[in-house]
Order: sequence, then C-alpha cells, then structure tokens
Amino acid sequence: MTDITLAPIQPDQPSHLMATYGRQAISFVRGRGAYLYTEDGTEYLDALTGIAVCGLGHAHPVIAEAIAEQAATLVHTSNLFEIPWQTAAAQKLAEVSGMEEIFFSNSGAESNEGAIKIARKFGTQQGVRLPKIIVAEQSFHGRTLATLSATGNKKVQDGFVPLVNDFIRVPFGDVEAIQEAALQHPDIVAILIEPIQGEGGINTAPQGFSYLEEVRNICNQHNWLMMLDEIQTGNGRTGKYFAYQHTNIVPDVLTTAKGLGNGFPVGAVMTQGKAVGLLGPGSHGSTYGGTVLGSRVVYTVIDTIQKENAVENAAVVGRYIVDQLRAKLANKNVQVRGFGMMIGIQLPKDCAELVAIARDEHKLIINVTAGSVVRLLPPINMTQAQADDLLERLVTLINSYL
Repeated sequence: MTDITLAPIQPDQPSHLMATYGRQAISFVRGRGAYLYTEDGTEYLDALTGIAVCGLGHAHPVIAEAIAEQAATLVHTSNLFEIPWQTAAAQKLAEVSGMEEIFFSNSGAESNEGAIKIARKFGTQQGVRLPKIIVAEQSFHGRTLATLSATGNKKVQDGFVPLVNDFIRVPFGDVEAIQEAALQHPDIVAILIEPIQGEGGINTAPQGFSYLEEVRNICNQHNWLMMLDEIQTGNGRTGKYFAYQHTNIVPDVLTTAKGLGNGFPVGAVMTQGKAVGLLGPGSHGSTYGGTVLGSRVVYTVIDTIQKENAVENAAVVGRYIVDQLRAKLANKNVQVRGFGMMIGIQLPKDCAELVAIARDEHKLIINVTAGSVVRLLPPINMTQAQADDLLERLVTLINSYL
C-alpha cells in the first residue's frame, strides 16, 4: 500500500473547496463500529453515522474486505455489459424490499429523480398532459433541481427559482388535504412522501404508520402511483428493513440510498405492480449506477445486515434508547419520538448549539434538525453497552442544557 501522509492544514491556508458546507472544526482519521477517532487518538461516540449512512458502523471488516478485494479485481465496466454482481445485488434488494424492478443510482437525490420521472411517464401514458405529484410540507427529497422543488423547505429552495413546476404540497399526515387536492387537480398521477420525515424533525404522522395505509387506499382509488422516499428510513433504520413494512401495504415506487452502501455512494429506485416497465431502454441511465464495485458493496451490506440480525437489533436497542430517554428526561418538557435507530428529542427551545457542546464536552456526535430536535441515527447494530454509553453522555448533556 502506498504510504501517503497529508500535511496538516494551516489556519491561513486557502481552500479550493466551494463553501457549501458549514463544517465543524474537527476531522476524523479513522473509525471502528460506533466510534470515531481524531489524529491524536481521541475517541468520539458517533450517534449520527454520517447522517444515517453507516448503519453497520465504521470500517465494518466484512464490508471493508469486499471493497478491497473487488477494487483490486474490477471496479467498472459500464452498463453496456452484463454485471453479475449487479444482478445479484438486485435479487437481494428485491427479496428484502418486496419490489420487482430495481435501478441502481449513485445517491438518494438521483433515486428520487428516477421516481419523479417514473411518475411523469406513468401520467403521460394515462394521457395526462401535465402530470402533477403530491408532496408533503417539511419534507426533504434532495438538492437536484427537481428534488429541491419537491422538498417542503423554502430555506433550501432560496435562490434557485424558477423551481420545477407541478408539485402540489399538503401537510404531512393530512389525509383530508390529499382528498381535497384530488378534487382540485384531476391531473395528479402520484404522491411522494417519507414514512418518517428525517430532516423535518423525525416527524411521524399523527395517526402513525396507518397514514401510509390511508395513502395507499387513496392512490388505489384515483389510480395514482404511491411513491415512498426511504432514503433515510430504509435499510433497517426503523426496526424493519423498510419503514413501510410496519404496515401491510406495498408502494408502487420505493427509493433508498444512505445505509444501502454503508458509506459507499449508491442508491436505488424500485418498482412493483403498475409501475413495472415504465422505464425502458433509453429512458433512463447512469454512467456509474450499479458499477461492479458498488453492486458488490450493496450485496455485501444486505447480506451482512441479514447475518447479523441487525434489523431486529435496531428495533430492540432502539426501543430501549427511547424508553430510557423518556424515563430519564421525564421532567424536562421534552418529547422523544421515532422508531428503531431513528430517534428525535424535541426540546422546548432551539438548541443548535448542542452539537458543539456534545462534541467538545461529551465527545458525542449528534445532529440538530428543525431547530430544536436532537436527531440520533446510531448504527443499527449498536450494542446495549454502547447504547448505555450514548444515554449517559446525552442525558448529561440535555440535563445541563435545560
């Protein structure tokens, strides 16, 4: 292996990176499981895992071995040729998702772009001249122009007008608003929603997952495509392989990414039922989608999640964390919500500063979203001992803040 040592970045050294991120003043050089380490060896408990990406933790030995072996063998040939690992990865993903067709992309935004194209193609085939898609307020679907337009957050849309038209926004969880939109817009062809709104503050619908069942019924009634964005909720995060599996319904279109590659950039858009066959040769594509390397990573991640019973672990340990937080913070006027290893603690005031306090004083990596929600996205294979470590640091942090 080539030995490359990066020189320390000097405070006055200019950066050639676009300033698109408000970066924290810290960097990590290695990770292992639920922990990250700086150059001097300081250990941090990572309760964010790359924003729900490293579901099996950092540097998982099975994933690392598969990447190294495949990188030394064959990385990319293009979709002009058969890719056995892609076929095998699609089979694995179909088994755990209940979907029929799978297209591999490189990210969650690309997967949602694929879903939007599928909806428009479906509408066009139904004779709808300007197909419309219902989306939810406070949603997040990506930062490409179409997914940005579908997102229900004006802050991330600011400066990028004109947005893509023909998205109809309704309050999350409001079935009556969906029915009202159906009456006003006869050219609706699909609805795109998250089972749980991650960026929006770990929001669940007031009626819980039965909301998805109600949406499924409406889509059947109007011949719409039901499309679920499981970029963040998928791959075991909520204690089911996909969050919709907390119900008895199946969507027509399902998107995922993040935990699908455990840190390797890969996503997927999946179809079943009346959405099958809408995209054919020439109607969609990706240079890097489903490379040999990426496909082997997907196969290995799913296989490892299954062999380690990580989905079941996420349900059990996640419930333990939620129960303990509710008990330990019962007198702090906070609301704890979420499923599995997707947990939000709603504080009674804005708390963005907790990110730095947690990092610097408690060696804990967390995130604050929607202004006042502490978001936890720990590894889905986190042990109870690690959960207790997380609880001790987090409860101390919140108790000292409120």
